[in-house]
Amino acid sequence: QVQLQESGPGLVKPSQTLSLSCTISTDSITTNYYYYWTWIRQSPGKGLEWMGAVVWRGSTYYSPSLQSRTSISRDTSKNQFTLLLSSVTPEDTAVYYCAGAPFPSLSGITWWGQGVQVTVSS
Repeated sequence: QVQLQESGPGLVKPSQTLSLSCTISTDSITTNYYYYWTWIRQSPGKGLEWMGAVVWRGSTYYSPSLQSRTSISRDTSKNQFTLLLSSVTPEDTAVYYCAGAPFPSLSGITWWGQGVQVTVSS
């Protein structure tokens, strides 16, 4: 069993950096090594967009369309992984999900957080 919980501010101003954290709750720490820990978002009128992922060893993977603005990392001491999305605009408004997946893609997402609405507005 894995439970994921997103946390972070729901409102971000344009040009600022969006920062979200996802806390992983598992029965065994070894579970952390089984998944690509992933960030996904969904904005109005669009489908799910894979943003990127980190594995527990630390390697990262990013969507080419977002790579220049995205940083994903993990904190082993807190059992968390984080998303930083810089230079946000209103088109970054979306529901953001953290997830656990077998691959660095939307294929076969195994674990989902509940999602958090993030609005970019001044």
